[in-house]
Amino acid sequence: MTASSSDIEKAAGVLRAGGLVALPTETVYGLGANAEDPVAVARIFQAKGRPPSHPLIVHIGGAEQLDDWVEDVPATARLLAAHFWPGPLTLVLRRGRRVPLEATGGLETVAVRVPDHPVAGALLAAFGGGVTAPSANRFGSVSPTTADDVRTELGDAVDFVLDGGPCEVGVESTIVDVTGDTPSVLRPGGVTREALEAVLGGPVAVPSTSRVRVPGQHPSHYAPRARVVLVEPGKVLDEVESARELGHQVGVFLPPSLAGTPVKAHATVAVPASPAAYARGLYGFLRELDQRGCDLIIASLPAEEGLGLAIANRLRRAAGPRSAQHA
Repeated sequence: MTASSSDIEKAAGVLRAGGLVALPTETVYGLGANAEDPVAVARIFQAKGRPPSHPLIVHIGGAEQLDDWVEDVPATARLLAAHFWPGPLTLVLRRGRRVPLEATGGLETVAVRVPDHPVAGALLAAFGGGVTAPSANRFGSVSPTTADDVRTELGDAVDFVLDGGPCEVGVESTIVDVTGDTPSVLRPGGVTREALEAVLGGPVAVPSTSRVRVPGQHPSHYAPRARVVLVEPGKVLDEVESARELGHQVGVFLPPSLAGTPVKAHATVAVPASPAAYARGLYGFLRELDQRGCDLIIASLPAEEGLGLAIANRLRRAAGPRSAQHA
């Protein structure tokens, strides 16, 4: 915990005054506002360039506060909260009256979680309320995992930045819809499907589309400036050579199966064999290749099990079709 107690108190004061605070969580840095202040919430959308129809996650201090923010909490939600909070799990539930529609993108559902980071926990305790906090970056771009990432990305759009060091998990929370009869994963993240299934005692669906809008569903998301191309691991080297011949400044994510293989690329990142290490470093790797001047990044998808499911999801969206806004 690097932020001081005076930093925490200052940040809580900024939130009370309707300002924006960048705060560390175990997943990524969030851009926080008072969840009950529609004007402050609107500032988040403006600072990020985020469409107002995209709902935000409300961060609370503990599972015991859940009934203050939502309606009709099913037993499944309480079970998941008991096992995974604080932690990288977000639950979609019926919106309570304290949550303005500005925070939910106009929906009658709200996404809620309890972050597992000492600085975030201290801020929530000092503030005494809920904090809406999407990732502290421009909409659609690579999520920040350090305070410096936030300052580089958003600059003066943030009133105060709390530095809590590098994020431990490195990819966003898993979002689970518990409003229906059967829980389903709307966004894979830091809590694995396997862990959810172990607690719930049965299979958990991960649908490709959802009737509920939640963060991270835009076709192009988590994207660096460089274009991302995904290929099979065995085709990485051939794709690098072809891109070089076309004149690209190529960055490459070298998969563990090719570790130590010489690659003629502008810049290379050796992908960690550990999924947890890969998730922790993923956004930093993308930022690094941008900073080194790559205009094309070639990567392959990990096995889609455990944290590999979340990593593959982020890479697919980083490689997704870009509108003029994201190009």
